[in-house]
Amino acid sequence: MRKGAGKPTRIALGVLPVLAPAVVAPLAWAGWLGWDQQRDVHADGTTTGPYQVWQVIGLVLTQLAPVYWATARRHPLAAVLGTSAGLTAVAYHDWSDDASGLFVIGVGLVTLGSLAATAAATAAITFVRRALTGGEPPRVGHLT
Repeated sequence: MRKGAGKPTRIALGVLPVLAPAVVAPLAWAGWLGWDQQRDVHADGTTTGPYQVWQVIGLVLTQLAPVYWATARRHPLAAVLGTSAGLTAVAYHDWSDDASGLFVIGVGLVTLGSLAATAAATAAITFVRRALTGGEPPRVGHLT
């Protein structure tokens, strides 16, 4: 009998770095943005919203946890793609009832913005971890 985990366990551990950010993204969206669906109408007739700046900042800060988790385990691509996929999917679901069809532009911007932001975050996390540890961080949570 072989030592270590079986094939299903290895597959699960291999997919986990992508799934964790992809699952946290819709949950964080629901917690920070999902409950606020009404636009604010100002006295001059202009509208803003439905989200406030603090809600989006909260979403971004919440997403840093799974991005750090995946990046610290040397899966920066999984952190970027998982987060972007999760945010893109939930933005599409949340905004797809827009009758104008312009929601697709917003979803595209969420995709591009999340790709850029998570790529920058993973680069910064990797740089800081290497600077603090004096080299390549150890492989955490990987089977050898």
